Amino acid sequence: MPKNEAIILASTSPSRRALLANAGIAFSSMRPHVDERATEAPFLKTGATPDFLAGLLSRAKALDVAGRAPGAFVIGGDQVMAFEGLPYSKPENREEARAHLKRLSGKTHYLMSAFAIARDGEILFEACETAALHMRPLDEAEIDRYLARLSDEVLFSSGVYQLEGPGVRLFERIDGDFFTILGMPMLQLLAALRKFGALHD
Repeated sequence: MPKNEAIILASTSPSRRALLANAGIAFSSMRPHVDERATEAPFLKTGATPDFLAGLLSRAKALDVAGRAPGAFVIGGDQVMAFEGLPYSKPENREEARAHLKRLSGKTHYLMSAFAIARDGEILFEACETAALHMRPLDEAEIDRYLARLSDEVLFSSGVYQLEGPGVRLFERIDGDFFTILGMPMLQLLAALRKFGALHD
């Protein structure tokens, strides 16, 4: 691949693509060849924190795609949910999703959103932001009604919600940047792209 000055998002996530597109960033996207579970497994055994894991996966994705796109500014991103100090995995079925919501009901959990910018095998910049989400108490009937409205895309997300949709009704307070909640700290990303000359306003 020829050397270029392009911006590439190391993801095909619709939400992350939409965030960059809505910000007016000209970019292309490539799927990273990263096995996320295998990448994080050795660190989970040693008690790695959720923010460390988010940064680890962001760097891995950015470096993987940068290795296939010489000269490009490659953005890798990842989000990890934390509850009671530990990473929280995605549910694998509807019963697990119901159990997730019962555990989160009336409590606070955290979303750690990280990104890394890589170019030619080097990480130029990385950052991680945290948002705290306070879920209101939910009874079982409310949980069942909520789950009945969900698409599979939302059902199998870590927190079993998207704040852009009905998921916002689950919360009584949210502390944090909206972009962080959506999975990409956009203000820090835009500042970093300007710093390295990849973005011109």
